[in-house]
Amino acid sequence: MENILNIVTPYLVNIIFALAIFIIGKYLAKIATNIIKKMLAKSQINDTLQSFLGDVVYGLLLVFVVLAALSRVGIETTSFIAILGAIGLAVGLAFQSTLSNISAGVMIVIFRPFEIGHFIEAAGVAGVVEEINLFNTIMKTADNKVIIVANSNVIGGNIINYSLKDTRRVDFVFGIGYDDDLKLAKETLFDIVNKDSRVLQDPEPFVAVGELADSSVNFTVRVWVKSADYWGVHFDTIENVKLTFDEKGISIPYPQMDIHTTQIQ
Repeated sequence: MENILNIVTPYLVNIIFALAIFIIGKYLAKIATNIIKKMLAKSQINDTLQSFLGDVVYGLLLVFVVLAALSRVGIETTSFIAILGAIGLAVGLAFQSTLSNISAGVMIVIFRPFEIGHFIEAAGVAGVVEEINLFNTIMKTADNKVIIVANSNVIGGNIINYSLKDTRRVDFVFGIGYDDDLKLAKETLFDIVNKDSRVLQDPEPFVAVGELADSSVNFTVRVWVKSADYWGVHFDTIENVKLTFDEKGISIPYPQMDIHTTQIQ
């Protein structure tokens, strides 16, 4: 009887330790998962993506816990790891594009190049981000179209975020004729932009002759505005310049070419 106990006792101890590892590890995995879910909840990502990422983290932690418990019992875990690796490889090959979108979604969540409500340009599409899902990002264009872009396409190229900064610069080029009053045109452009309350004075507006073109003297005009005022200032300034130039007799020349002919006797 004593010999049996001597043989069985180490196994029982290992089993008890293995159960303890499993129970405590599972508990800690749940705590870690809840912490991650709370962190994700603070971000503006889709609830489905939050739940999925939480489940993935919990599943991975649980795999490590099970392997640790089996190792404590004395079971060789190398074969299990090899099997899991083979299964993972097969699944990865079968769902390569899907997993690519998921991983891209994770990258968006981690690095946060944009958030819901931002106006961005990505994958050849420009619009307001309405939703960040598990597989794609949903955007609404200026003409109210809803475009669904795969996350892998979003991450795979350049992302221009027009909402990340509070201010933006609006650039214009206005041409006048060579016979027009240069100083009057410059003063007029300054007056137009300075009268617009949406134009910021720090940095101050910039107006200067930028080019002596073939048929016009081109002014470069640069003003800083709040990001939300960008398009309003853009369109209103162009209209005001045309109307004011007309009032002051400043011409906006058409492209033209002078042809000189010589008569041969």
